[in-house]
Amino acid sequence: MTTTTPSARDTAPARPERPSSGALLLRGVRANMRQYGMLVALVFLVVLFQIWTDGTLLLPNNVSNLIQQNSYILILAMGMMIVIIAGHIDLSVGSLAAFVGALSAVMMVRHDMPWVLALVLSLLVGAVAGAWQGFFIAYLGIPSFIVTLAGMLLFRGLTQIFLEGRSLAPFPDGFQNIAKGFIPETGPYTQYHNPTLLLGLVTVVFLLLREWRDRRRQEAYELEPLPAGLWALKCVAMTAAIVAFTLTLASFHGVPVVMLIMCVLLIGLGYVMRNAVVGRHVYALGGNKAAAKLSGVKDRRVTFLVFVNMGVLAALAGCVYAARLNAGTPQAGLNFELEAIAAAFIGGASMSGGVGTVQGAVIGGLVLGVLNNGMSLVGIGTDYQQVIKGLVLLAAVGFDVWNKRRAGR
Repeated sequence: MTTTTPSARDTAPARPERPSSGALLLRGVRANMRQYGMLVALVFLVVLFQIWTDGTLLLPNNVSNLIQQNSYILILAMGMMIVIIAGHIDLSVGSLAAFVGALSAVMMVRHDMPWVLALVLSLLVGAVAGAWQGFFIAYLGIPSFIVTLAGMLLFRGLTQIFLEGRSLAPFPDGFQNIAKGFIPETGPYTQYHNPTLLLGLVTVVFLLLREWRDRRRQEAYELEPLPAGLWALKCVAMTAAIVAFTLTLASFHGVPVVMLIMCVLLIGLGYVMRNAVVGRHVYALGGNKAAAKLSGVKDRRVTFLVFVNMGVLAALAGCVYAARLNAGTPQAGLNFELEAIAAAFIGGASMSGGVGTVQGAVIGGLVLGVLNNGMSLVGIGTDYQQVIKGLVLLAAVGFDVWNKRRAGR
């Protein structure tokens, strides 16, 4: 009687099949459904209003105006997203922005202070205000809703006191250029703004290198990157969008100064939240505070730093808004906190914390900005605009709840 021994081929474990391109694409879409959904919604709104306004929406001057008009909300939204990821809320950012704008007006108009020094002092005041609120929240354990609600009333009252109920103007030209200026033109004469073309080229190269590096890192860790064809298609689409946007700005006055500021903030805060230890601790605190504390996360210090960061960004937004108006006014900052919170939730934040990206906050802010600008161009009244924005916010949060329940099932 002969016995057969199993061959090495028979005893070797079966190698799992590599998922198909369609399966990988579907998996990627499901993993990033909220962010991709808002990006698709933004593209849809742009196409809709571009057709509805007979091409006015994407005219170079209107695109520049759209950026400058919504810059302070985008700055606030980036900070608010981090606050919400940490599991908190900040209702004081609009009043703090108004207070810092009033303070900068007092320094420059009444006391003839150089605008650069006034700007630095204004940002320091924002950091102190954020630290003051962060101390009560992080170290005394008072809920952020209560502390920032008190801050909203306090800073609104201080704004009235500093301005004595009237506006202060005008500001120096250098300060106004923060919100209304463009980067200067250099180089030979062409039909386009040369520095803007150079910045667009640098942006394309930077993003393509980052995509290539991320793909190589996924392969090194034996993860499942997108198939080569889909990855190439993604890179081509991203490059085409940047080139189109660059040419649009370059055919007018170029890149607005405030856009450069926002890009620096987006890259810096995005890197911190994605790669730095403190950013991962913010996500850990928002996801599960008890587990994060047991893992060694210094929750008080992280929470404190989150509100200091929010205070600085609120001060910057207040300066940008005051520079755009060319006046410090008691009515500045009204409902800014609601716009920032709406942008964060539309851009992918979750009420439970621990979810969201800085890039998502910018996408959410742009959705609101395109809605406001497009509806104004087609003549929709402000009353109906409020109704539509409320429905958009409700739909975004409802989609988040539905997505979580579907993932749970």
